[in-house]
Amino acid sequence: MKTGIPNSREIERKFLLKRLPEKLNRSRRYIIAQGYLATEPAGRHVRLRKKGKTASLTFKVGRGAHREEREIKLSPKQFAALWPATAGRRLRKLRHEIPWKDLLIEIDIYRGRHSGLVVAEVEFPDRATCRRFKPPSWFGREVTGEKRYSNVRLANE
Repeated sequence: MKTGIPNSREIERKFLLKRLPEKLNRSRRYIIAQGYLATEPAGRHVRLRKKGKTASLTFKVGRGAHREEREIKLSPKQFAALWPATAGRRLRKLRHEIPWKDLLIEIDIYRGRHSGLVVAEVEFPDRATCRRFKPPSWFGREVTGEKRYSNVRLANE
């Protein structure tokens, strides 16, 4: 996710995992509480997220590997004021961040009603790097763009 940039392009791919990587517990990790203030079938949504102690509001447009994204940092007070509006459209997950070949792999282990679901996302600096990416052996099937695995869909289930 590109923070601090008011208008940016997100280029990422999402995968299921065959298995968790070795040394996962040595990685940086965060509890994420995520809820949606608004979602549209056209692929536009407004997300509220608390990752560790950091809170943000993000507007995303589009589906698949390439999407427009705008993010605004929120104070704890702002987050607390908006959070109740996400009732019924929330999810919780534990995120591990793993550096890998000049990229960052984010492994999300879902909690609550989606317990057991584990996905990995990789964000890329450009389309060429995205196309050339060869997943590590512990990655499973690619699910980029599959609605079933989108956070918006999971939060609304």
